[in-house]
Amino acid sequence: EVQLVESGGALVQAGGSLRLSCAASGFSFRTYTMSWYRQGPGKERELAATIAAVVPGQIRYGNSVRGRFTISRDNARNMLFLQRNSLKPEDTAEYYCSVRSAPARLWGQGTQVTVHA
Repeated sequence: EVQLVESGGALVQAGGSLRLSCAASGFSFRTYTMSWYRQGPGKERELAATIAAVVPGQIRYGNSVRGRFTISRDNARNMLFLQRNSLKPEDTAEYYCSVRSAPARLWGQGTQVTVHA
């Protein structure tokens, strides 16, 4: 059974930094592209960042986070990370770890990040 467990969400002040983690199990983590999505209050879920299976590999960021967030992975520990710097109130969202296992996209339970001014 695929499991994605996010952690690291918190209440932080604008301008601060935070690292989110995702522990993956139940599939061959090192062979899959992994992604972080986020969903702010009243907004649709959007892609934050994605990283290819092979490290170093292709990395892509959503327009709203490019330059401030860094995605990385540790294939030896089946872990996915999202380092978030220069946080803004508009970064307040539930953050989800995700993997596409055709035909479905699988999700973790999410971790809440709240950024206050």
